[in-house]
Amino acid sequence: MEATLSLPDYRALSEFRYQIRKFLHFSQQIAADAGLEPRQHQLLLAVKGLPEGRHPRIADLAERLQIRHHSAVELVNRLATQDYSERHRGGTDRRKILIALTFKGEKILRQLSLHHRAELRTQGPALVAALKHAMHVIQPARTKQKRK
Repeated sequence: MEATLSLPDYRALSEFRYQIRKFLHFSQQIAADAGLEPRQHQLLLAVKGLPEGRHPRIADLAERLQIRHHSAVELVNRLATQDYSERHRGGTDRRKILIALTFKGEKILRQLSLHHRAELRTQGPALVAALKHAMHVIQPARTKQKRK
């Protein structure tokens, strides 16, 4: 890893973080307006949007949200209490517990996701531009170093 950073490096990283924070702030606010904690919304989205072949088990959801297993259990419990999610026994392995969205969970997730999609269409270009700029600023330093 390169040991030095230039002022443009710091500015590019700062702008990228700022754009991420703007989107996350929007996401947190829209979830709160819907009566959900941000992590509850994230868990609903994680259940619905798991990559193909992955199962909505607590361990998988904890990984997707980058939280501890017991925190994921608590989130699932709170969502189940509010009738947004439910547990099911997994197929042939009856020990496996899978998480599913209820009709109410599907409905709130759809509403939130429509808002998020609209926000990404509006603010996404600035986020992408900030990422590209940060990558561009950092890339020339690595290229110069390889040539020496």
